[in-house]
Order: sequence, then structure tokens, then C-alpha cells
Amino acid sequence: MRKLKTLKTFGFALLAVGGLTLLAALGALDALDNTASDALYQSRNASDGEIVLIGIDDRAIEELGPYGQWNRDIIAMTLEALNQSEDCRPAAIGIDVLYTGESVPDLDSWLAEAAGQYGNVVTACAAQFGTAFQEDGEGGYYRDDFSVLAFEEPYAALRDVTVQGHINAMLDADGILRHHMLKLRLPDGTEYPSMALALAQMYHDHYGLGPVALPPVDARNFWYVPFCGEPGDFDESISVADLISGEISADYFAGKIVFIGPYTIGLQDNYITSIDHARQMYGVEYQANAVQALLWGEYKREVGDGVQLALLFGVLLLGLLGFWRRRVRTAAVLWAALCGGWVLLCMGMYQAGWVLHVLWIPIGTTVLFAGSLAVNYIQAAAERRQVTNTFKRYVAPEIVNELLKEGTEALGLGGKLSTIAVLFVDVRGFTTMSEMLEPPQVVEILNQYLTLIADCILKNEGTLDKFVGDVAMAFWGAPLPQEDYIMRAVQAAADMVNGSKALSEELMAQFGRTVSFGIGVHVGEAVVGNIGSPQRMDYTAIGDTVNTSARLEANAPGGTIYISRAVADALEGRIRTTSLGDTIKLKGKKEGFEILTMDEIL
Repeated sequence: MRKLKTLKTFGFALLAVGGLTLLAALGALDALDNTASDALYQSRNASDGEIVLIGIDDRAIEELGPYGQWNRDIIAMTLEALNQSEDCRPAAIGIDVLYTGESVPDLDSWLAEAAGQYGNVVTACAAQFGTAFQEDGEGGYYRDDFSVLAFEEPYAALRDVTVQGHINAMLDADGILRHHMLKLRLPDGTEYPSMALALAQMYHDHYGLGPVALPPVDARNFWYVPFCGEPGDFDESISVADLISGEISADYFAGKIVFIGPYTIGLQDNYITSIDHARQMYGVEYQANAVQALLWGEYKREVGDGVQLALLFGVLLLGLLGFWRRRVRTAAVLWAALCGGWVLLCMGMYQAGWVLHVLWIPIGTTVLFAGSLAVNYIQAAAERRQVTNTFKRYVAPEIVNELLKEGTEALGLGGKLSTIAVLFVDVRGFTTMSEMLEPPQVVEILNQYLTLIADCILKNEGTLDKFVGDVAMAFWGAPLPQEDYIMRAVQAAADMVNGSKALSEELMAQFGRTVSFGIGVHVGEAVVGNIGSPQRMDYTAIGDTVNTSARLEANAPGGTIYISRAVADALEGRIRTTSLGDTIKLKGKKEGFEILTMDEIL
């Protein structure tokens, strides 16, 4: 029975933990987890000052006209202003604007010439992604939700003289920008580096630093960006208008990475990023963060979801087993330790270069903690009812309350060896009386005597084992240990004798009949517990001690309490007794078993 219960509990645990793990796998926890992860991992970290932003901002639009009416000569003039001195030109210039198709031939040529003259310009390309069916190489097709549906690149003259870098900003499912696509791969196998990677490599080449150490990427060429700046943290004071007008010295840009791109909300090149969920970041700022991360080379690797799901399952299973049937305080300490410890582990792992889901385990643990508390409460209530229903008719309320504190471990089949005091009491003359009175009268008399017996037992905190006809059995010292349990048994016997006298007078007046009690009390070891089957069991005591007490009662005359020498010795000085020696032979007992009458409690 206990093994079956354990198996059911373990099955429930597996079901609960498996369900939460499945929810994590399906992305149900991602919203909260992403928010917490962003807050924990992403933090401001001053850039090294090698990246400068030149904004197509409100001031430039005000002075140079609406952006939609700009010709390519404005960007050409911007490039010429940056490269006007050979000694102070930038290491790399990124134009974060798409220039596709020819427009005004002379101006197209001007921009191409300005961009290609010094070999330090990266121009933008971009892909449009969507769902398409792709060949699997075996004559079949599969659905690809990350297919390149269209590709835009600079017009031919500009493309031929510059390096291309894609400017795709790849948002996560929640619309937050956390990752950067290192390389763009077209269906024909052609690859384009991101603008950030192209600029970082150009910067390395300028200073002879060799190839850029590439970050770890997933199957889509995505890598996790550790942002160093919030919106506005990179230099935003330089306007295209300022540069063209000559207000900014060319020395300021010497050997640096320069971005030229939209820097106003009106041009709709802005995103919510993982470092700040409240303010939008311009595209050039996002590119600058990616470049800075590539220059530092301090990358973070996201631990695979498969590994994290397995870890989640294991931790949640251990957590649930720890919560199960624990006291609230103990479970709360364990819950706090798991959640706090996991967050600290995530922080440490991030510093070591690994990204973990911050809230998967705390969310799952919290759900299991709350669920366990609820289940424990329901089970405790059920157990209280079980204990109450099992014992309320047999033991005093005080003992029931103590049992409620102990739980229901003793309620299953089986018993344990205990030292108890056992009392048997029988109504003398009941059979003769029952033959002389009407059945309703017999029942009424019997109920009154048995009520008296039960009251005396419970008043003295005994366990009323059973009624068998006009015989009752009770014991002390179980189900819980009791102080002075032998004295309680003897006191209950004395109360029965005294109570029977008053009741006899009442019955004599009412029915003209009376009866008396014969009582036996013995103390010793017995097996106490639930005896029977899972479908029908009784909480009782069995053993020689019980049999001896029954034999004492069977030989006791009406109004007499027979006790054993063991009882008399235990209560020496507290009761007055009269020894009958071994003159009365008890069935099953050898010669020399002494019987005493209990005459008075001193």
C-alpha cells in the first residue's frame, strides 16, 4: 500500500515537472524570462571611444531639406569631408542607408567616386526574409520560415568600389533586438558579412591586427549581443549638416570607425533592445554596439535549450521532492535557496561567457512550491479528517489533537510493539436480565451502562478499542505514549465501579433490575496498530497482555476490579490492594500468577 502510494506520488511529480518543462520548451515562459534575463545580463559599459556616429538628424533635415528629397551628393560630400586629409581619415566608414538603383547619373558617380577612392567605406545591403518551400536534396521539399525572399544591394557603380555589409536587424519573437546576424547567406550560397563585422575587420586591417575573432553563432548565424550602451550613449552630437559645413575638424575622426545613418524617429530606423525596454535605439546605435562587441571579442555563448530543458527537469524534480510534505518554513527556505542560488549561478556563468535562462527554474520552482503548499494543505486537511474519523469515537479529544500533530503514519496496516495498560469490563447478569425484560428495555439499559463505560475511559484519556456485546476493551499508552498511563487505567476502572452504583439505583427504580461490572486490568507489551485488510481494518491491540486482562475480567465478581501484580507494583503506595495469591487459575497461565483486587485509590 505504501509502495503504491509512493509510486503515485512519484508519477504525479514526473507529470508536474514534465508539464512545466514542456511549457518552457514551447516558449510559454519566454516573455517573463526574456525580461528578467535582459535586466540581469545587459548593463552599460563605456565604449573605448573608437566609434563615432554621424546622424541624419532633425537638424540636417531642417538645413538640407526633407530626407526624401536628398540626392546622393549629400552623402558624397559627407564622405569627402571625412576623407579630406590623408593623415586623419577614418579607419572605416559605414553608410547605414540603402542606395539601390541609379538615380541622377552624375550624382551617382560622385558618390561612387567618393566612396571608392580610399577603400574605407562599407555600404549597406539587406535581405527580406519569409516562408518558402525549399528542396531537401532528395527530391522533396520542406518549409523554411527563414528563407531569403528578396535581396537589395547598392547600385552597380557603388557596389563595385565598396565592401558590402548587411544591415538586417533580426528581432526576437517578442519584438526585442537581442541578436545580430553575423553573415547573410543567399540561396545561391553567396555570403555577406554584417556591416558591423565588415567595419570591425576593416578597422583590424587598418591597424594590422589580423582577422576578427568571430563570436559563436547558431544555425541562423545569430549571436548574442552584449550591449555596452543604452540609447544615446554613443556620440550623438555630430550632424551631417555640421560635417558638411566644416564645423567639425577632420582630426576628430582619425583612425576611428564612423557610422552615417538615420538619427531621428521620423526615419523609422529604431528598435527596442535588450538593454532598455522603455526607449528605442536607433539602428546606427545598434550597429555601433555590435561593432564594439566584435572589437572587444568578449562574447557570450547561449547554452542550448536542450541542455537547459534537461537541467530544468532535473532541478524541478529535485525541488518538488524537496517540497513534498515538508513544513511550510522548510519548503520556503528550499524555494528561496533554489531561486536565489540559480540567479547567482546565472550571473556567474554570464561572467564566464555563458548565457542561461534566468527565470526558467525560478518560475518552475515557484509554481511547484505553490502547488505543493496547496496539495500539502489539502492532504493535511484530509489526514486530519482521517485521524479524526478514525479515533474520535475511541479516544479523548486531547489525544486526537496530538495525533493530528503527528500525522497519519500510524494509520496504515500494521502495528508496533508498545507497553500498554489494558482494561476489560463486563456487565454481570446481563444475559439473565435480557431474558426477563422486553428487548427495548434491554437495549436502553445496555446503552446507559456502555455510555458510562465510554465516559470513564475517555475522561481518563484512554483508547476505547471495542464493544463486544456487553464487554468493552480499552487501553492506555497508545496510540501515543502517555504519562502515568497505568494509573489512568486503574482510575477509569474505579470510576466505572463508582458510577455503576448510582446508575444501578436509577435502573432499579425504573425497571426493577440492576447489574454490576466485573473489571480486569493488566500491563505489558502488546502489538498496537491497524489489524485487518485495506478495505476493513480496526485499530486495536493484540497479544498476551490483552488476553491476560480479559481473563482477569472474566473471573472478577460484579463490583470488583482484578489487577495483576505488574499493575500493583507499578502503583505501589498509590492504591490499596488485597492479594488473592494464585488461588484463582487463569486460562493459559502457569502456576504462580498472582491476582489482586484493587480496593481503593489513595
